[in-house]
Amino acid sequence: MRRLLLAGSAAVVLAAWVFAVRGNWPWTRYVPSTPSLTLPSADPTPEPILDTLRRGETISDLFARQGVAGFELGQLARSIGWDPRRMRAGLVFSFLRHPHDSLPVGVTVRTGPEERIRLHRASTGWTGVREAVRWSPEVIRLGASIHQSLYTALDAAVPDSMLDTGARTQLAWAVADIYAWNLDFSRDIQPGDSLTVLIERLVSEEGEVRFGRVLAGEMQASGKRLSAWAYRDAQGRLGFYDDDAESLRRAFLRAPLEFRRISSNFSRARFHPILKIRRRHEGTDYSASAGTPVMAAGDGRVVTAGRSGGYGNLVEVRHRNGITTRYAHLRGFARGIRVGSVVQQGEVIGYVGATGLASAPHLHYEFRVNGVAQDSRRVLLNHGAPLESELRPAFFAERDRLQALLRGIRVPGPPPSFAD
Repeated sequence: MRRLLLAGSAAVVLAAWVFAVRGNWPWTRYVPSTPSLTLPSADPTPEPILDTLRRGETISDLFARQGVAGFELGQLARSIGWDPRRMRAGLVFSFLRHPHDSLPVGVTVRTGPEERIRLHRASTGWTGVREAVRWSPEVIRLGASIHQSLYTALDAAVPDSMLDTGARTQLAWAVADIYAWNLDFSRDIQPGDSLTVLIERLVSEEGEVRFGRVLAGEMQASGKRLSAWAYRDAQGRLGFYDDDAESLRRAFLRAPLEFRRISSNFSRARFHPILKIRRRHEGTDYSASAGTPVMAAGDGRVVTAGRSGGYGNLVEVRHRNGITTRYAHLRGFARGIRVGSVVQQGEVIGYVGATGLASAPHLHYEFRVNGVAQDSRRVLLNHGAPLESELRPAFFAERDRLQALLRGIRVPGPPPSFAD
């Protein structure tokens, strides 16, 4: 009997081992249940919905379109010092909204390159804050060979990834302004001339890129090397100086127009397009659209402002040292320009037109010394004012540093930022 019990027990153990190995039990296994825990889910991240302020609508109209009816901005705007009346059509608002919420929890809008407005919906109503957009300066070196014009040269040499089209145009204008006393970019630039500049590019915290300012430049133009180094004088005024620490600013601009496309140069015998005869042409004609602002080439006093025969509407300015300049065929005069008016270099004195003996809108510009017309491109102007003597050692050290960067040589430390 005992042997029989032992044999039965052994059979049961053996069968259990076989079922365990196969994983096929002849009865239902008991698995203790684990109580499930339901964790509270976090609020989903709000998603931005973009909407644009349309022409003729108010911000309240825009908010109503996004489900915020009766939104009153006045008190909120005053509390953060924001003038919503200056909001222009085309501004893009970002409304932050939870997927299952009918109302936005926040609104962001960039009111300009330097500022954004953030609005937040709380249980007590809307709150707001003005934030400054951080822009970080980067110094980069650019080079261009000029074949047609300064604009086409920079547009071809600088990729969009470095500066977009608008920033390249700003760079071209900045270079033209720096050399405005030394070069007339409509006639002094020749194919094969070149430009190398060191510029400050600004990058925002959102990855936007824009042109900042020129720090230094070297031009090879008409066989001459022209350098420009940014530096502040003893009064803190930022200017550009040549290799010898003399200001690039002169008593006269090389051209009285910002749009510098010449149609006719100084000539002793030019065929007149209206009179159909050859006669002396005592100035330079700048072809430009009607209404283009005309600038005084130098400081002086207006001695003529009115109609003058074939000149049409004429402004004549008397300067020091027996020099006068004439600006003819004007469509009209700038406000306040009359005989006896004192004008400053670069001040707008009139607008391009086609009055008098003119076949199309253009400016006729004359440069006279003691009553005798001179070719303004060949007149030797005085040197610029030198930098103060106590600043010259530091200037020369900085000039050498910037020059090395222009030539692609690494130097320790970043060049200065001349932010205002």
